[in-house]
Amino acid sequence: MTDTGAPVLRLVELTKRYGDLTALDRFSLDIAEGEIVGLLGPNGAGKTTTLRTLLGLLKPSGGRAEIFGIDAWADPVEAHRRLAFIPGEFSVWPQLTGGQIIDLLGTVSGGFDPAYRDELIERFNFDPSKKGRSYSKGNRQKIAVISALMTRAPLLVMDEPSSGLDPLMTATFQDCLREAKAAGQTIFLSSHILSEVEAVCDRVAVLREGVCVEQGTLADLRHLHANTVEATYTGQPPRLDEVPGVEDAYVRDGVIRLHVSGSPDPLLKALAEANITAIQMREPSLEELFHAFYDQPDEPATSAA
Repeated sequence: MTDTGAPVLRLVELTKRYGDLTALDRFSLDIAEGEIVGLLGPNGAGKTTTLRTLLGLLKPSGGRAEIFGIDAWADPVEAHRRLAFIPGEFSVWPQLTGGQIIDLLGTVSGGFDPAYRDELIERFNFDPSKKGRSYSKGNRQKIAVISALMTRAPLLVMDEPSSGLDPLMTATFQDCLREAKAAGQTIFLSSHILSEVEAVCDRVAVLREGVCVEQGTLADLRHLHANTVEATYTGQPPRLDEVPGVEDAYVRDGVIRLHVSGSPDPLLKALAEANITAIQMREPSLEELFHAFYDQPDEPATSAA
């Protein structure tokens, strides 16, 4: 048992090296009960290495991964008793039906909720009577999703879980994640789908070449980056050269486009001196934040994934 208030999942300076190659470099992260935390990064950033080490499939070169206070490498069996995993690529037994596969996975996981299983089968529009060999990638992924969710495990670990699902099923999956969170379950979600992460996650961690370059709520990350401002004007253009926080300003032919960081007050005062006919200010999307971390010049490093 863990202490009250202890993190459900904890990574402490987690490191994985392959010879001279550092796939994961001192990654630390705590996830509390009932949180959904997204792990972002392109292929090679270290996401899969993180999950494999967390699941006890890889031995860390340094640091440790804990699940409910249990060392994931030292005692993987005990660590797995309270989690369910959804992989991004799921293989099935070709001779078994989908229903048999789901029930088998539920049994070996330590039990499941039969009524919730039936509800999930209906919600995901899944036919459990077909043989495994006949299922498309999307339907194989439905087996993985249903099998994990029906356990109602306290911790759900997911690696590209909606891979292969169509938009309607992806929306259903996101609804299920919100319901799991409301029930107190904790979710660690690795995904390339930024809109999915933005829709369901409380916090995100961004990996770049094995290093966690940023983590926090979306509001935290947006605070670190500039807002986008678009406006139109008539007459003389406003003078923006010396306005604090203004970057990449385009002012021409009645159109203003720029980015502003920090307080927008100085910018608004400068714009008030011109004849502004329309103005729009918006926060950066998760996709824009994500690219902000990756559209940077590469620096010499020993990290990769």
